[in-house]
Amino acid sequence: MEIRNLLTFVKVAEMNSFTKAAKVLDYSQSTVSFQIKQLETELGCLLFERINHTLILTDKGRELLKYAQQVTRLTDEFRQNMSKNKRIEGYVHILTPDSLCEAMLLENYADFYMRYPGIRLKFSTADTEDMLHILNRNEADVMLTLDSHVYHKDYIIAREARISTHFVVGANSPLAKRDEIPMRELVSEPFILTELGMGYRGVLDRQLAKMSLEIQPVLEISRTDIITKILENGNAVSFLPDFITRRKVEEGSLKYLNVPDIDIDIWQQLIYHRNKWISQALDAFLRYVIDKEFDR
Repeated sequence: MEIRNLLTFVKVAEMNSFTKAAKVLDYSQSTVSFQIKQLETELGCLLFERINHTLILTDKGRELLKYAQQVTRLTDEFRQNMSKNKRIEGYVHILTPDSLCEAMLLENYADFYMRYPGIRLKFSTADTEDMLHILNRNEADVMLTLDSHVYHKDYIIAREARISTHFVVGANSPLAKRDEIPMRELVSEPFILTELGMGYRGVLDRQLAKMSLEIQPVLEISRTDIITKILENGNAVSFLPDFITRRKVEEGSLKYLNVPDIDIDIWQQLIYHRNKWISQALDAFLRYVIDKEFDR
């Protein structure tokens, strides 16, 4: 059994396409098809089925994928160890909501680069539904969400945690002096929110809809640093994760509101596709994010 055939098999399984795998591997489609046929002949079983123009792993194919991914990882480690340059090298494409991307880059990128100068990162922002579609097409390696809880058998949750969120105002806002405020009254205040449908904003809107309520924000913007700055200097309200606002609340420039009649459940989840090959670079990134974002 040739290793190159196994490597091709892993890429076809990840991308659910002979054509896309051939393009990534810089092979002709006929070469990819021939290598998969060689594997099927050698193993005496069908590895892929075509159903409604979709390429799907058979049971035997899923079983082989586990072993093929181990071979791929070992091959990668062997090449790394044989190289004169022992540092981990590679490329990782990460999907996040805007606010989380901003926080990760500002707080952690310099440290990550110091530890792993050979790893190139690409961050793309999207809402959770789009992230899942992108993972399914193997156009990104991993996603980090701030949304309602996500679970599907096709995805591996590397780590997850419930995230605290609050309605927040500037310390000089009249609302800051209130012991509590009902949601039905709060929706009439001027709100500054992140973009419609994105992550925790979408969860908020769906929860309000269950109460027959809606917020019409005076400003929508993805930059949470700008939102907090505006809150400090005015009477607007926002809804943000605590990791964005905690420092300013502790410093006294922002204040959390007590809104007892609404409960909003937000989760931070680190997710990758079950068929994804975990390269050394991706493994290093996953371990770093778990340490910095979940174990703090």
